[in-house]
Amino acid sequence: MSAPFPRRVLVAAPAVAALLVALLAACAPTPEAAPSDTPTSATPSSTPTPAATADGAPPVPSGPVLSMTVLPTDCSAILDDAVLAQLEGVPLNDPGFGETGVLSDRTLRCVWGQPGADTTRLETTINYAPENDVLDYFNARMEEGFVCYEPAGGLRCEKTWQNDAFPVTDGRTLFYRDGVLIDTQYSNLAPTGYTTAVIRAIWPSAL
Repeated sequence: MSAPFPRRVLVAAPAVAALLVALLAACAPTPEAAPSDTPTSATPSSTPTPAATADGAPPVPSGPVLSMTVLPTDCSAILDDAVLAQLEGVPLNDPGFGETGVLSDRTLRCVWGQPGADTTRLETTINYAPENDVLDYFNARMEEGFVCYEPAGGLRCEKTWQNDAFPVTDGRTLFYRDGVLIDTQYSNLAPTGYTTAVIRAIWPSAL
């Protein structure tokens, strides 16, 4: 695991420009991961207003990018058998959670949990987002105590904390690569290997 990113990133600085070049090179898709030889222009037809996040942070950035990565469209398909076994019996995308699955801007929203429950819930959204916006967002999360590092050809930030009302652990994991942002927030429901499975499903050669 590499050291966390610097706490401040100024995109105009030469050192950061070099970092971005290196990261973009690392994110170049291999033949297994790329859906085609032509970059995908991810331009949402209409973008819903994002909801506030569970940890009180601003909504994640989103917007059109040029990416070789196609967003997934199936919540179960982004997980492997080992993770799905840990979620056995937990409802997926219950109507009580509002719009789930593929949204109008092509974001994939997956919610595991029982509507109305005070805790024990896991939600993942996967969307396109511009790199500079994501770097700014990650730096802000680092100021809030998130730990960030560079696995699987991308950038990952994560944090856990004690639930304010119940004796359970809440947490959040963010991962960014090739214009795609994976945001998972959870309360008392954190299957082992969850984020790793999602990354492997989107970029099969990443891990």
